This record gives sequence, structure tokens and C-alpha cells, in this order.
Amino acid sequence: MSFTQTLITSRAAHKALLTPVVEESRKALKELSEEYRALDREFFPSHVFEPTAQPDPVFNQLMMQDLERTRLYCFRGFAGRYAAGRVLLSQTECELRAVLADPRDDNAISGRARYLLRNEGADGDYEEIQKRLKEQIRIGLVGLYAARSRCSRIDVTIVSDPPLDRLELFDDSAWLTLYSNTAGVLRPYPKTLRFTESSFLYAMERAEFLRISNSKAGYHFVITPATSRNDFLALFEKITGTPLTDDGCRELEDKFHAFRREFSASAQLRS
Repeated sequence: MSFTQTLITSRAAHKALLTPVVEESRKALKELSEEYRALDREFFPSHVFEPTAQPDPVFNQLMMQDLERTRLYCFRGFAGRYAAGRVLLSQTECELRAVLADPRDDNAISGRARYLLRNEGADGDYEEIQKRLKEQIRIGLVGLYAARSRCSRIDVTIVSDPPLDRLELFDDSAWLTLYSNTAGVLRPYPKTLRFTESSFLYAMERAEFLRISNSKAGYHFVITPATSRNDFLALFEKITGTPLTDDGCRELEDKFHAFRREFSASAQLRS
């Protein structure tokens, strides 16, 4: 009897000593897990999309969901064709701010040209790629004009040294498309990372975008629903250094809408 009592007492004492340790360990593990989750949200992307040869439907559908919820859409890229196309596909109105490459400055398009040249391999022609890229900027400008009725306003900044990576910033997410990443097999649509608004990178990229879009070094202009065709034609000449006739504008509009339809179909977005 005394042995049994001693055993029970010993177990009770052991449990009394062990329980606080276990509880403390559980609490520490919970706090550590919460800390790791916080670090994940702050420093790691919520989604990673690997490079593809064609537009990724999952990628584009998730981005369109972010666009539908946003009041401000910030686009820092090359030509603005995709930004204009997405705005035309959206069911909601937003304000669009875009930072684009200067078509008059060959240095502004050299980074994208080199990426495409590496993608095309030994048969790539650098001068032909440059011509194609300048045409894309012209199409993008006309596309932004076509999208003006879907935005409260469109603020555009033309810069001669745009960052190589494309940024698409919404109220609750930042998407970074890594044209600077040349490791592995190159694809027309590079690796893209999505970060939430609680992340460090979101805050950093937003600050950098505002710095560039407000810089005195760039050429700034605004397109609104009230911008007339003649006003846009004058803007187009200022930006590109080339006059644009009504017929030329209609031709670029046709090219933009052909691009938009092709993109919508391949990305499985409604057109």
C-alpha cells in the first residue's frame, strides 16, 4: 500500500513539474509559429508564378481579381499595353498611374531588348527587336487612350531609365515580374512574385513607384475621359517625336485591340 501511494505521489509530483514545462513549450512554439507567419507575410511572396511561354490563366485571373478590388492601379513597365488591356476588361473604375519607357531613347528600351534577344537565341536581330519594342510603346499609348473612359484619370510618366522589372501595384497586392532574372530557361513571360500589402516589399515598391512617378526628371501628362482625339494626337507627337494622323491612330487602335483579344483568349479572360 505504501509503495502504491509513493508511486502515485511520485507521478503526481512529476506531472505537476512537467505540465508547466509542456505548456510553456507549447506557448513558445505557438509564438514562434506566429513570428514565422509574420515573417512570411512581410518578406516572402504569397504566390510564385514560374516563367511560361504563354500567358498563365491562373496568374491573370488572380491579378484581375486584385484589379477589380482596387481604387488605384499603379503600373511600371515598358509599353502599357497590358495595363490598358486589363483596365478595359475590368468591371470597376479605378485611377491608373503608369510609368513607361521613353520611345525616343534607345537606352530606355535596351534592357527589354537584351532580354528578348537572349530569349530568341542566336537568330535574334537586335535592331529588329528595337523596332518592335518602339511599335509596342506606340500601341500602348493608343491603348491607354482607348481605356480612358474606364478610369477616373490616367497619369503617365515617361522615363529614359525605367527599372527592368515590371511592377503592377494594387490596393492590397504588388506583382513583380522579373525581367532581370536571366537564370535558367528564358520564357516570354518571366517569373512573377505576388506580395500582399502587409509585406515589406509592397511598402518599398510603392515608395519607389511614387518617387519615380513624381520625379521632375520624367515627362508627365494626364489622360481623362474628356481628353479629345486632337489633344491625344498632340501628346503622342510630344512623346514619340513622330506626328500621328487620324488614319495612323486608327491603325494603331486596330493593332491594340487585336493584341487585347489575343491576350484575353490565351489568358482565358473574358473579352
